[in-house]
Amino acid sequence: MKIDEKFNQFQKKMGIEFNQLQLLKQAFTHSSYVNEHRKKLHADNERLEFLGDAVLELTVSQYLYNKYPTMSEGKLTKLRAAIVCEPSLVTFANELNFGELVLLGKGEELTGGRTRPALLADVFEAFIGALYLDQGLETVISILEKVVYPKINAGAFSHVMDFKSQLQEFVQKDASGLLEYIVLQERGPAHNREFVSRVTLNGEELGVGTGRSKKEAEQHAAQIALSKLKTPIIEQ
Repeated sequence: MKIDEKFNQFQKKMGIEFNQLQLLKQAFTHSSYVNEHRKKLHADNERLEFLGDAVLELTVSQYLYNKYPTMSEGKLTKLRAAIVCEPSLVTFANELNFGELVLLGKGEELTGGRTRPALLADVFEAFIGALYLDQGLETVISILEKVVYPKINAGAFSHVMDFKSQLQEFVQKDASGLLEYIVLQERGPAHNREFVSRVTLNGEELGVGTGRSKKEAEQHAAQIALSKLKTPIIEQ
Protein backbone atom coordinates (compact mmCIF):
# COMPACT_ATOMS: atom_id res chain seq x y z
CA MET A 1 0.00 0.00 0.00
CA LYS A 2 1.28 3.47 -0.88
CA ILE A 3 2.24 5.88 1.90
CA ASP A 4 -0.52 8.38 1.06
CA GLU A 5 -3.16 5.64 1.12
CA LYS A 6 -1.98 4.53 4.57
CA PHE A 7 -2.29 8.06 5.92
CA ASN A 8 -5.72 8.52 4.33
CA GLN A 9 -6.97 5.31 5.95
CA PHE A 10 -5.49 6.38 9.26
CA GLN A 11 -7.33 9.71 9.13
CA LYS A 12 -10.64 7.97 8.36
CA LYS A 13 -10.11 5.60 11.27
CA MET A 14 -9.34 8.49 13.63
CA GLY A 15 -12.21 10.62 12.33
CA ILE A 16 -9.93 13.55 11.45
CA GLU A 17 -8.82 15.24 8.26
CA PHE A 18 -5.59 17.20 8.19
CA ASN A 19 -5.58 20.49 6.31
CA GLN A 20 -1.82 20.07 5.83
CA LEU A 21 -1.18 16.40 5.08
CA GLN A 22 2.55 17.13 5.10
CA LEU A 23 2.34 17.89 8.83
CA LEU A 24 0.82 14.48 9.49
CA LYS A 25 3.54 12.77 7.46
CA GLN A 26 6.23 14.74 9.25
CA ALA A 27 4.92 13.50 12.61
CA PHE A 28 5.69 9.95 11.49
CA THR A 29 9.03 10.70 9.79
CA HIS A 30 12.07 9.44 11.69
CA SER A 31 15.44 11.15 11.25
CA SER A 32 16.85 7.94 9.71
CA TYR A 33 14.37 8.27 6.83
CA VAL A 34 15.38 11.89 6.21
CA ASN A 35 19.05 10.92 6.16
CA GLU A 36 18.41 8.33 3.44
CA HIS A 37 16.23 10.62 1.29
CA ARG A 38 18.32 13.76 1.14
CA LYS A 39 17.42 14.48 -2.49
CA LYS A 40 13.79 15.00 -1.47
CA LEU A 41 12.76 17.67 0.99
CA HIS A 42 11.72 15.83 4.15
CA ALA A 43 11.61 17.08 7.72
CA ASP A 44 11.82 14.69 10.68
CA ASN A 45 9.44 14.71 13.63
CA GLU A 46 11.76 16.00 16.36
CA ARG A 47 10.44 19.58 16.46
CA LEU A 48 6.83 18.33 16.43
CA GLU A 49 7.73 15.97 19.27
CA PHE A 50 8.96 18.96 21.32
CA LEU A 51 5.67 20.78 20.75
CA GLY A 52 3.51 17.70 21.33
CA ASP A 53 5.17 17.08 24.68
CA ALA A 54 4.04 20.54 25.87
CA VAL A 55 0.52 20.12 24.42
CA LEU A 56 0.12 16.77 26.19
CA GLU A 57 1.29 18.23 29.50
CA LEU A 58 -1.27 21.03 29.19
CA THR A 59 -4.26 18.91 28.10
CA VAL A 60 -3.61 16.13 30.62
CA SER A 61 -3.04 18.72 33.39
CA GLN A 62 -6.35 20.42 32.60
CA TYR A 63 -8.21 17.11 32.58
CA LEU A 64 -6.72 16.00 35.92
CA TYR A 65 -7.32 19.43 37.48
CA ASN A 66 -11.04 19.20 36.66
CA LYS A 67 -11.44 15.49 37.41
CA TYR A 68 -9.77 15.50 40.84
CA PRO A 69 -10.80 18.75 42.59
CA THR A 70 -9.46 17.64 45.97
CA MET A 71 -6.11 16.27 44.77
CA SER A 72 -3.01 18.17 45.89
CA GLU A 73 -0.53 19.75 43.48
CA GLY A 74 2.11 17.15 44.35
CA LYS A 75 -0.21 14.22 43.65
CA LEU A 76 -1.48 15.79 40.43
CA THR A 77 2.12 16.18 39.25
CA LYS A 78 2.89 12.56 40.09
CA LEU A 79 -0.19 11.31 38.26
CA ARG A 80 0.47 13.43 35.19
CA ALA A 81 4.04 12.13 35.07
CA ALA A 82 2.72 8.55 34.98
CA ILE A 83 0.36 9.37 32.10
CA VAL A 84 2.87 11.19 29.88
CA CYS A 85 5.86 8.93 30.59
CA GLU A 86 7.39 6.77 27.84
CA PRO A 87 5.72 3.42 28.73
CA SER A 88 2.26 5.05 28.72
CA LEU A 89 2.86 6.87 25.43
CA VAL A 90 4.03 3.58 23.88
CA THR A 91 0.77 1.95 24.98
CA PHE A 92 -1.25 4.74 23.32
CA ALA A 93 0.86 4.53 20.13
CA ASN A 94 0.50 0.75 19.92
CA GLU A 95 -3.25 0.94 20.44
CA LEU A 96 -3.44 3.17 17.35
CA ASN A 97 -0.97 1.01 15.38
CA PHE A 98 1.44 3.91 14.93
CA GLY A 99 4.30 1.50 14.24
CA GLU A 100 2.79 0.65 10.86
CA LEU A 101 2.87 4.28 9.72
CA VAL A 102 6.37 5.32 10.78
CA LEU A 103 8.73 6.25 7.94
CA LEU A 104 12.12 4.73 8.74
CA GLY A 105 15.53 4.40 7.15
CA LYS A 106 16.52 0.89 6.10
CA GLY A 107 19.01 0.46 8.94
CA GLU A 108 16.51 1.52 11.58
CA GLU A 109 13.91 -0.77 10.02
CA LEU A 110 16.24 -3.77 10.13
CA THR A 111 17.11 -3.22 13.79
CA GLY A 112 13.46 -3.20 14.88
CA GLY A 113 12.85 0.53 14.98
CA ARG A 114 9.17 0.06 14.21
CA THR A 115 8.63 -1.47 17.65
CA ARG A 116 11.27 0.52 19.57
CA PRO A 117 9.55 2.03 22.64
CA ALA A 118 11.39 5.39 22.64
CA LEU A 119 10.66 5.83 18.93
CA LEU A 120 6.95 5.08 19.34
CA ALA A 121 6.65 7.43 22.32
CA ASP A 122 8.28 10.19 20.27
CA VAL A 123 5.89 9.56 17.37
CA PHE A 124 2.86 9.85 19.65
CA GLU A 125 4.11 13.22 20.93
CA ALA A 126 4.88 14.37 17.38
CA PHE A 127 1.39 13.38 16.21
CA ILE A 128 -0.17 15.41 19.03
CA GLY A 129 2.06 18.36 18.06
CA ALA A 130 1.06 18.09 14.39
CA LEU A 131 -2.63 17.76 15.26
CA TYR A 132 -2.44 20.85 17.48
CA LEU A 133 -0.81 22.94 14.73
CA ASP A 134 -3.28 21.77 12.10
CA GLN A 135 -6.54 21.56 14.04
CA GLY A 136 -6.11 23.28 17.41
CA LEU A 137 -6.57 22.19 21.00
CA GLU A 138 -10.18 21.01 20.73
CA THR A 139 -9.34 18.33 18.17
CA VAL A 140 -6.38 17.19 20.27
CA ILE A 141 -8.70 16.83 23.26
CA SER A 142 -11.23 14.88 21.14
CA ILE A 143 -8.49 12.34 20.32
CA LEU A 144 -7.33 12.14 23.95
CA GLU A 145 -10.96 11.51 24.94
CA LYS A 146 -10.82 8.34 22.84
CA VAL A 147 -7.33 7.13 23.72
CA VAL A 148 -6.01 8.57 27.00
CA TYR A 149 -8.80 9.83 29.25
CA PRO A 150 -10.75 6.51 29.32
CA LYS A 151 -7.63 4.82 30.73
CA ILE A 152 -7.44 7.42 33.48
CA ASN A 153 -11.12 6.83 34.28
CA ALA A 154 -10.62 3.06 34.27
CA GLY A 155 -7.88 3.36 36.90
CA ALA A 156 -4.95 2.39 34.66
CA PHE A 157 -2.74 4.80 36.62
CA SER A 158 -4.15 4.06 40.06
CA HIS A 159 -0.79 2.63 41.15
CA VAL A 160 0.41 6.23 41.56
CA MET A 161 -2.83 7.50 43.06
CA ASP A 162 -3.71 7.33 46.72
CA PHE A 163 -7.49 7.17 46.64
CA LYS A 164 -7.65 6.30 50.34
CA SER A 165 -6.02 9.62 51.26
CA GLN A 166 -8.31 11.48 48.88
CA LEU A 167 -11.37 9.83 50.40
CA GLN A 168 -10.16 10.69 53.91
CA GLU A 169 -9.69 14.35 52.90
CA PHE A 170 -13.08 14.45 51.16
CA VAL A 171 -14.94 12.97 54.13
CA GLN A 172 -13.23 15.27 56.63
CA LYS A 173 -14.41 18.34 54.69
CA ASP A 174 -18.10 17.46 55.00
CA ALA A 175 -18.49 15.29 58.06
CA SER A 176 -16.71 13.64 60.90
CA GLY A 177 -16.71 9.90 61.10
CA LEU A 178 -14.72 6.75 60.92
CA LEU A 179 -13.73 5.19 57.62
CA GLU A 180 -13.28 1.44 57.83
CA TYR A 181 -11.99 -1.06 55.26
CA ILE A 182 -13.11 -4.68 55.50
CA VAL A 183 -11.96 -7.59 53.34
CA LEU A 184 -15.17 -9.30 52.24
CA GLN A 185 -13.69 -12.09 50.19
CA GLU A 186 -10.48 -13.76 49.02
CA ARG A 187 -10.84 -15.84 45.87
CA GLY A 188 -8.78 -17.62 43.24
CA PRO A 189 -5.60 -19.74 43.46
CA ALA A 190 -2.56 -18.52 45.42
CA HIS A 191 -0.70 -17.38 42.27
CA ASN A 192 -3.72 -15.40 41.04
CA ARG A 193 -5.45 -14.18 44.18
CA GLU A 194 -8.22 -11.61 44.10
CA PHE A 195 -9.43 -9.64 47.10
CA VAL A 196 -12.78 -7.90 47.56
CA SER A 197 -12.82 -4.98 49.99
CA ARG A 198 -15.56 -2.71 51.31
CA VAL A 199 -15.17 0.80 52.68
CA THR A 200 -17.74 2.17 55.14
CA LEU A 201 -18.29 5.53 56.86
CA ASN A 202 -19.85 5.17 60.30
CA GLY A 203 -21.03 1.71 59.24
CA GLU A 204 -22.60 2.86 55.97
CA GLU A 205 -21.21 1.29 52.81
CA LEU A 206 -19.53 3.74 50.41
CA GLY A 207 -17.92 1.38 47.92
CA VAL A 208 -16.75 -2.15 47.15
CA GLY A 209 -13.57 -2.78 45.16
CA THR A 210 -11.42 -5.64 43.94
CA GLY A 211 -7.67 -6.07 43.51
CA ARG A 212 -4.72 -8.46 43.42
CA SER A 213 -3.80 -7.46 46.99
CA LYS A 214 -5.70 -6.17 50.02
CA LYS A 215 -4.13 -2.74 49.48
CA GLU A 216 -5.19 -2.63 45.82
CA ALA A 217 -8.75 -3.73 46.69
CA GLU A 218 -8.98 -1.00 49.34
CA GLN A 219 -7.71 1.62 46.89
CA HIS A 220 -10.31 0.48 44.35
CA ALA A 221 -13.08 0.64 46.95
CA ALA A 222 -11.98 4.17 47.88
CA GLN A 223 -11.94 5.18 44.19
CA ILE A 224 -15.54 3.94 43.75
CA ALA A 225 -16.60 5.69 46.96
CA LEU A 226 -15.10 8.97 45.73
CA SER A 227 -16.89 8.79 42.39
CA LYS A 228 -20.21 8.15 44.17
CA LEU A 229 -19.71 10.97 46.66
CA LYS A 230 -18.70 13.49 44.04
CA THR A 231 -21.51 12.72 41.56
CA PRO A 232 -24.27 14.59 43.43
CA ILE A 233 -22.00 17.66 43.64
CA ILE A 234 -21.50 17.65 39.87
CA GLU A 235 -25.24 17.31 39.21
CA GLN A 236 -26.32 20.30 41.32
